[in-house]
Amino acid sequence: MAHFGVVAPAFYSHFNALAALALELVARGHRVTYFQQADAGAHLGDSRLHYHALGAASHPPGTLAAVMRRAANPGSPLGLSRVIDDMAASTDMLCRELPAALEAQRVDALICDQMEAAGGLVAEALGMPFVSVACALPVNREPGIPLPVMPFAYGTDERALRMVEGSTRVYDWMMTPHRRTILRHARRFGLTARDGLHECLSPLAQVSQTVEGYEFPRRALPAHFHQVGPFRSTARKEIVQQPLPAIDPGKPFVFASLGTMQGHRLGLFLRIARACRAAGVQLLAAHCNGLNERQARELERAGATWVCAFAPQREALARADAVISHAGVNTVLDAIEARTPILALPIAFDHPGSAARVRHAGVGLLASPRFATAGQLARKLRTLLEDPSFTPRLDALADNVARAGGTRRAIDIIEAALGLGHTQPARSA
Repeated sequence: MAHFGVVAPAFYSHFNALAALALELVARGHRVTYFQQADAGAHLGDSRLHYHALGAASHPPGTLAAVMRRAANPGSPLGLSRVIDDMAASTDMLCRELPAALEAQRVDALICDQMEAAGGLVAEALGMPFVSVACALPVNREPGIPLPVMPFAYGTDERALRMVEGSTRVYDWMMTPHRRTILRHARRFGLTARDGLHECLSPLAQVSQTVEGYEFPRRALPAHFHQVGPFRSTARKEIVQQPLPAIDPGKPFVFASLGTMQGHRLGLFLRIARACRAAGVQLLAAHCNGLNERQARELERAGATWVCAFAPQREALARADAVISHAGVNTVLDAIEARTPILALPIAFDHPGSAARVRHAGVGLLASPRFATAGQLARKLRTLLEDPSFTPRLDALADNVARAGGTRRAIDIIEAALGLGHTQPARSA
């Protein structure tokens, strides 16, 4: 039995995706402990997974909420700068406190989310084996591939290549506080110079939730990079969800969700509801506790057939004729698996890159979450519902997801890379 540590950003979506891997490790006889600031421990909610809080002085209980608010709605360039400063502060805290914590807890190996550089830096400093996991779009760089945060389409012409090169320079300039933190700790640990997330990845194994066909064409990924499809677990204790309502099978049904961090956007939800009313469809809107009861009723008056905090997403997508989404990777993969066309409204983080990949794969349409009117959304929604060309492309991608292997293949790869074998017969995840 090995003791695995998990290092990830303090966001629910990352903790939840990695929990599928962690529970499969537990099912195979291993022990798993997450390491992050105290408030993030609330994301777990499963006694089979252990938690070790760090950052008592710099990230005490009660401070994560403000970080989450800034990340969900940075607004101005100053707001975005504060989000980057928050990233740098988290990486700094983890680099300072993780080494002693890992040694005290007798951790054997790390599972490191690609979006938190501290995991790879500390593992290298300690000589500890680690694997990198892309819960969001991979940060691995190669010429011609737009960064995950960029909304650009893939292209090989000179203009497209210039856009990728120029946007990468701008991104690196904006990320200077975070890059300097990475470089400072790399030097402190006696490691070779590095200053970006893409330079803190495992030389042993890297696994990603993406699948071929959804990601842009990649030609320079390392041999130990594996696209395994979505991390899911039937053993995971989910957030309390409302059952699906009584959907009229004779009328199109649309599911809308903006994810766990963007569900507070009442104005956008209202435009979605009005668009669905104009398109003559049933709408189930899940706001992930982002709206209060008064706002939920306002949404119903605007055209939503049903409004809830949390819905059983995979079940809803299996029934839906279309999904309206922020284009978060988890929702996109669930929609592909269910063969449900996507109207993508990218808001933040890697949503623009994910939406660009949705369009590239031909499995959905894009619209601006800020500027698209209800009428424009209704027209795009009708296209999704009436155009048969989305079906064969969704079928092909869904087949890719089904063959990719998911959670169990990811853990097979991780165990093999670390020289571990099953200590118990693996149970389904």
